[in-house]
Amino acid sequence: MESISENFTMTHKYHRSCKAQHYASRTVSTRSQCRTMQGFFERLPAEVLDMVLECLSVMDISVFSMVSKAINSYITGYVSTQAWRNRMIMLKFHHSASPTQEDCILDHYRSLGVLFKRCTLLLPTKDRLKFIYSKFSQVPCFTMERCTSSPGCLGFASYGVFLQTLIAGWDELECHRVFNFLCEFTNLPRKIETIVNGKPGACHKLELQIRLFCRNVLLDPWQNRRDTLFWLTRILKLWPMVSQARLLFVLYGPLLPDGKIGWHEMLDGVVAQCGLWDLAKAVILLYTDAEAKDWSADTLLGIIEEMTVVPEAWHMENMARLLVLCGNSICYSVLASRAVNRRFLEISRLIVFLILVCEKDGFCMSWPVKMMQQICKVFPTSEDKWSFVKGVESMLSEVAMEMYEVIMAGERNEELDTFQSLCNLLNASSHFHTEMVYMFLKKD
Repeated sequence: MESISENFTMTHKYHRSCKAQHYASRTVSTRSQCRTMQGFFERLPAEVLDMVLECLSVMDISVFSMVSKAINSYITGYVSTQAWRNRMIMLKFHHSASPTQEDCILDHYRSLGVLFKRCTLLLPTKDRLKFIYSKFSQVPCFTMERCTSSPGCLGFASYGVFLQTLIAGWDELECHRVFNFLCEFTNLPRKIETIVNGKPGACHKLELQIRLFCRNVLLDPWQNRRDTLFWLTRILKLWPMVSQARLLFVLYGPLLPDGKIGWHEMLDGVVAQCGLWDLAKAVILLYTDAEAKDWSADTLLGIIEEMTVVPEAWHMENMARLLVLCGNSICYSVLASRAVNRRFLEISRLIVFLILVCEKDGFCMSWPVKMMQQICKVFPTSEDKWSFVKGVESMLSEVAMEMYEVIMAGERNEELDTFQSLCNLLNASSHFHTEMVYMFLKKD
């Protein structure tokens, strides 16, 4: 029994000793591995580490930069070299061969956004922006008035997706700092002041540069309406209402094939639906967003009123088309504000062209009929309502006679367009009255 007990004790001690040795050896091995991993890249010659980085994609480098603070610091210096910038940032943005190539360029700058987001993660916001701006400001296509091929250049669009990726997830205060930083280093407020205080179209190249920079860098890259609204509000709120109206038109008004803003086309000609759609969407964004604390209905109506008389009063069909595209609420608000002020002639003429636009663009004729019904409710007395209805009917005849006189005079080159508009107006009048009679009979 003593022999068995002795053997058991010795065996137990042996197992415990082995177990202790196992833990000890594992601990020593792990520490050794940690020391090796911690100093491995630091012991590499810089030339070898550069060769490693040259073999990695931009996204791989961005992941590698998060391995340690030392690696992050090294990669920050690596992407600051002129050789790397020439290879990775200064790409050709003009006349890309295909949409596929354009997508590749934009994806590349999206990856650069991730890289610089991670490289500068430990820096304060202002230092991050200064570091990044020092690398990108050397690219002519990223700077206003330095690009040699603005309308066909992908520079601002690439800069836009880069900036969007960089600041994704940043809070509103940091985004305010980004906007202030861009204003400071691009002189954006001074450039905007030049165009909003000057004659429309006088500085058409600067107008185009501001439009392309603001749209492609700050506004269009965002998919979320709240983000777009934030940046649009930052751009507009620096200025009084009259300047806001002009700036909004510079940003979203129709753009001519030669790269000029279509100021005078709004006065003398008829702009197609596609030419006003961007402007309508911008007005809707400012008007309908529930969180747009900076924009009241009265403010937006004032902006619309100011915008549609610059540089002179718009052609009434263009005004009507914009209101149709803006939708029921905005259109009603514009008409109702004039009804409250008893501007019968303006309301009647505008409604006639609303009817014409609905006929031309294929909108249901019940819409202007219902709009007339809503406007009638604004008038307090039956006499005012009757005057309003008679004014619209008289204006239909008056506009038709104006078109007929233009055709008969034969002094312009657009007689064919005017003749087509007259035919459309006659058809519109027929469809409009048919819809009115139908709604009247339906009540009975």
